[in-house]
Amino acid sequence: MTWTAELLQDSLNRWNTTMESIWDLLLQSPETFKGGSIWTTIVHINGGLKAAGYALLVLFFLIGVAQSTINFRDFQRPEYAIKHFLHFLLAKVAITYGLQLMQTIFSVGAGIASTAMSSLGGVENTKVSLPAEIIEATDKMKFMESIPMWALALIGSFAIGLISFGLILVIYGRFFKIYMYTAVAPLALSTFGGTGTSSMGKSFLRSYASICVQGVVIVLSCIIFSAFASSGSPAIVDGSAIMKVWNYLQETFFNMVLLVIMILGVNNVVKEMFGL
Repeated sequence: MTWTAELLQDSLNRWNTTMESIWDLLLQSPETFKGGSIWTTIVHINGGLKAAGYALLVLFFLIGVAQSTINFRDFQRPEYAIKHFLHFLLAKVAITYGLQLMQTIFSVGAGIASTAMSSLGGVENTKVSLPAEIIEATDKMKFMESIPMWALALIGSFAIGLISFGLILVIYGRFFKIYMYTAVAPLALSTFGGTGTSSMGKSFLRSYASICVQGVVIVLSCIIFSAFASSGSPAIVDGSAIMKVWNYLQETFFNMVLLVIMILGVNNVVKEMFGL
């Protein structure tokens, strides 16, 4: 291959490596990410905040009773007392087993993402390679023609590097959010203790479920990108070698940028699709 083709293939290899990393990261659980050392710290924080969560639970329970009680006679009604104590009991269970609850929600999202991945047949089907037509076109270029193409390929290589970094950053940011939510779960779940504050706990769980579902949307975005990339390769028009390479680069970068936009906006997509 010529130096232009080699540079393009190296850029695509870097992209394929990024896709493999994304695939591996999406299949990892918070417990195994980075060897599990981060998860150990989060578990300690979660356990330390349980005492504060129980204290807030009592406070929210009393606030809920005070806000909804007109007189003591209301509280003597069985259905009234059962309603408030049921809130208290559920919140107590949620705080005690909050860590397991968060892991279960994540496992459901990860299971759906894994099923979507298996339907594609693995990461090998997401890889992009330089078409033989482009390699042949670069071989036919004269020296003076190859210089602007090499410069364009260099710019494209730099752009792919930035895109790859952005994708990995989104995946790492998702793990960071999962750890944050898990760490403060006892405080947020304590709001279920009061009838007036339970909406805060519901909002917390919806937001956490949204983060877990983001993994599914990211997988679907990668699958759709692979379908775009593998649909006969980006259109290669007849004409000069320069036009063939330019058309290939233009459509390939367009597909990559489209994938990045979808993944960067995954939070909005989840809200629109699932209302989370």
